Amino acid sequence: MSGTANRPVRRRTFVLGTAAAAGTATLAGPLAQSASAAAFGYSDDGSNYVVDTGANLVFKVSKSNGDLTSLVYRGVEYQGYGGMNSHIESGLGTSTVSVKQSGTTILISVAYGTLKHYYAARSGENNVYLWTNKADTSVSATRYIVRVKKGLFLNDEPDSYTYTNSTIEASDVFAKSDGQTRSKHFSKLRVMDYSHIGWTTGSVGLWIVRSNHEKASGGPFYRSLLRHQSADGGGLYEILYYGQNQTEAQRFGLQGPYVIAFTDGGAPSSSLFPGTLTTSWADSLGISGYVAASGRGRVAGVGITGRNTAYAYTVGLANSAAQYWGSARASDGYYSIGGVLPGTYTLTVYKSELAVYSTQVTVSAGGTTTLNSIAIPSSNDPSNASAIWRINDWTGTPSGFKNADLMTYAHPSDVRASAWTGNVVIGSGSETSAFPCYIWKDVNSGLLVYFKLTAAQAAAAHTLRIGVTTAYANGRPQVVVNSWTSAIPSPPTQPDTRSLTNGSYRGNNHTFTYSVPASAWLTDTSQYNTLKINVVSGSGLTSYLSAGTAIDAIDLLA
Repeated sequence: MSGTANRPVRRRTFVLGTAAAAGTATLAGPLAQSASAAAFGYSDDGSNYVVDTGANLVFKVSKSNGDLTSLVYRGVEYQGYGGMNSHIESGLGTSTVSVKQSGTTILISVAYGTLKHYYAARSGENNVYLWTNKADTSVSATRYIVRVKKGLFLNDEPDSYTYTNSTIEASDVFAKSDGQTRSKHFSKLRVMDYSHIGWTTGSVGLWIVRSNHEKASGGPFYRSLLRHQSADGGGLYEILYYGQNQTEAQRFGLQGPYVIAFTDGGAPSSSLFPGTLTTSWADSLGISGYVAASGRGRVAGVGITGRNTAYAYTVGLANSAAQYWGSARASDGYYSIGGVLPGTYTLTVYKSELAVYSTQVTVSAGGTTTLNSIAIPSSNDPSNASAIWRINDWTGTPSGFKNADLMTYAHPSDVRASAWTGNVVIGSGSETSAFPCYIWKDVNSGLLVYFKLTAAQAAAAHTLRIGVTTAYANGRPQVVVNSWTSAIPSPPTQPDTRSLTNGSYRGNNHTFTYSVPASAWLTDTSQYNTLKINVVSGSGLTSYLSAGTAIDAIDLLA
């Protein structure tokens, strides 16, 4: 089945996988058998355990350190570049590695200190199933990387780069000769937006199908590097914990399975996707930390009222041990989140990416916790507040502002970016699209907003609000209204790593409020009042690495 459903295309293509894309894809899941399967089993070549899946895939795992040292599909070696193998982080070092076969499953177990890692193969499948159990911080294990030989997949996408390009930031952001930027960080996608990542030539597809990320951190909207392609080869990642622009503490325990999947050019089978994949065949394998489906529960809610139906709503569950999420149905807000480990969680409802409701919920093994309809109080959504004027809607994202979409897959210096300067006039109709999504101390601090007030409005004090989604180097807005200057606000808690320059606006949503006295307004109603927004901080470097912040919305309340 894996080789007959799709015909090879003429040119090589590059694909970021989504659940929707797999509906018509060539199957590569638990039921996908090779038409002429080889003998399923394993052998020992002295240095490696060699596993033949009985389909078209043979892989090797080092007996000394647990590296994946070979990945041969239809006779072609895909693994490795730069003399490096595929492995946890940059390799574990000397480990205890063992293998066993249980019927139609082969399991290779790797133990390195407190960390345990597993590879599993199923008879007749072109897949490798992986689990990683990180128990504590004694081992650095933030990712699994599949290293792929150069020249097998061609692409020129945002998360690609070559060493012949000009390095413009650190050692991982590059500019092409045409001014477009490339970096392995520019994935475009939030965790909830993809099920698989990889490449296809049209006749061969190589993918990582992500796990459910229950032991990862950052929630459904988190962005991190997913893959790269450079002059010496490519890499596919399953990020188990990534500290860059991270908003949560690290979680520990078993994460997986995530799957290395080969196809004959199509997307991997949806039967491998998180939320769909079932692994009852692994229940008795003795994987450390493994919890079968029977030991998990479900949360379901009959609906959510008080929503703004112009936006998608997401329901998240999180505690210190695990995280989960699901989409609320557009028609009525119904949601169902399965596969949840027992425990008490904070349930959060998000309008787009803005938290608008939270409560506590307890999940038990084998049971479903059913919640009555959630009513979001009007006051929980800042968009419901009466405003004299508002720039953008409150969504917890900079979406709609100038350059916002581009910044998820490009550096701010990219030639495709519109000018980062640009003052706006309230009532012009272009307030949001003309206002930059990011403001930096060294680039465009001092942006101006012009607006008029009626006599009644000018006679009263008003609250000005500026919502931000993250900040770099403690950048935060100080405002000047005509001749009145606000105090410098205290910096909220934000990630302490790069964000605005590596494809992520996701930090901690925060609202700055400024009580502007009536004496600040102009009394001549024919004149424009002027709001100046400065970025202040005692930290940061220069240019796009100076202190900065991402904007969600700005409004002046009535």
